[in-house]
Amino acid sequence: MSTALQTRPRSDLAHGRFGQTRYMIRRKFFKLFGGAFHIYDEAGNVAFYSKMKAFKLKEDLRIYSGEDMREELLTIKARSILDFGATYDVTDPGTGERVGALRRKALRSILRDQWLILDANDQEVGTIEEDSMVMALVRRLLTNLIPQTFSGAVGGTPVLTFTQRFNPFIQKIDLDFSMDAGRKLDRRLGIAAAVLLCAIEGRQSGG
Repeated sequence: MSTALQTRPRSDLAHGRFGQTRYMIRRKFFKLFGGAFHIYDEAGNVAFYSKMKAFKLKEDLRIYSGEDMREELLTIKARSILDFGATYDVTDPGTGERVGALRRKALRSILRDQWLILDANDQEVGTIEEDSMVMALVRRLLTNLIPQTFSGAVGGTPVLTFTQRFNPFIQKIDLDFSMDAGRKLDRRLGIAAAVLLCAIEGRQSGG
């Protein structure tokens, strides 16, 4: 079975900005159009900066090496317009390489968010799921102040956790790849998934 493994040698996949095991994502609030996120490495340095393009019929997010947006590292684009169960293609713009895709399971995500991780050939290789049905229902029906937690797995093996910190004013998320010792998941796809989840969840909660 195909997996979401790295598809070509690249030094910063194993080292540098893509080689970290833990990141912290902070959403930039009070932005008039679009959405923006800073992604910090374990040392507290900005590893990535992400910006959603405003006024796009199809969602379009870009991930850069910094806020100056000089070096574009990843693109995340929806295949269709305003589709609740949309598929988002993740591409390396430097090479044109299609890293993989992320597909939201539309009906199931009404009650509990669930995503599929697809490889470059659109084969399902993993999942990302909200922590539990009970907690998901509490968030949707009673309050959105309960932090969300997602877990990801490839081939049944845990590869990431995505944990929102409790803060009603600033969205901060801890992204942890430490359980993926075998690097089953391409870090580029993992970073893209985290940014996409931040963007989708931020929009749903009205942020």
